[in-house]
Amino acid sequence: MIRDAADYIRSRAAHTPKVGLILGSGLGVLADHIEQPVTIAYKDIPYFPQSTVEGHAGELLIGTIQGTAVVLMKGRFHMYEGYGPELTAFPVRVMKELGVSTLLVTNAAGGVNTSYSPGDLMLISDHINLTGKNPLIGPNDGELGPRFPDMSQAYSRRLRETARQVAGEKGVPLQEGVYAGLLGPSYETPAEIRMLHTLGADAVGMSTVSEVIVARHAGLEVLGISCISNMAAGILDQPLSHAEVMETTDRVREKFLSLVLAIIPKM
Repeated sequence: MIRDAADYIRSRAAHTPKVGLILGSGLGVLADHIEQPVTIAYKDIPYFPQSTVEGHAGELLIGTIQGTAVVLMKGRFHMYEGYGPELTAFPVRVMKELGVSTLLVTNAAGGVNTSYSPGDLMLISDHINLTGKNPLIGPNDGELGPRFPDMSQAYSRRLRETARQVAGEKGVPLQEGVYAGLLGPSYETPAEIRMLHTLGADAVGMSTVSEVIVARHAGLEVLGISCISNMAAGILDQPLSHAEVMETTDRVREKFLSLVLAIIPKM
């Protein structure tokens, strides 16, 4: 399955990507900055799932960004769409097969840390997998990675230092904290947010953790960035909505692009 998908993509693409990019809700604008992109619809790639969420285009792009060959997912897959964790992370396996060695994952997340504000960018230092699922359950294929992969540096210390340096040079404020991944699709209750705060989470979302687990299993270095799109339930006296997520990510577009476009050539 992995090889079939990768072979199809290779047959369409002119570049061998070294950096993989997975973009969250409303953050697909980065795709507009790929030079001479080849665009492939997910529906055309063997064994690829389909993205069903507003703000996720469902396209794979291959090209270059400032001379760096990249493969970019404009839209990702979530377990709340009905996919198993191994399928939500399947594209990471395909990226590895294509030649990718480093992965940048972005997401829109709710702020749990009360010092955060909507529109902040948060460098992910670690995550808490509260989905109750793991994409590595089942027989292990030793050719893909070890039975028990180390997760002590799930998010590369080297890449985080690079991101901090770039943020300083660009004058982009950058928070840093722990991302909690939940199953969704309902937003969390105020009691659940209080629990997450007690557990040490700074932001919460419904993606990313399965992709990162598979990336580390495959030996990829990972950098993660969350856009704090809203404050989580109970912190502000207002209801949560996906429309707010999209509005906030649109507002921080230039700040996000400035940071990520400068990081990619250094990955």
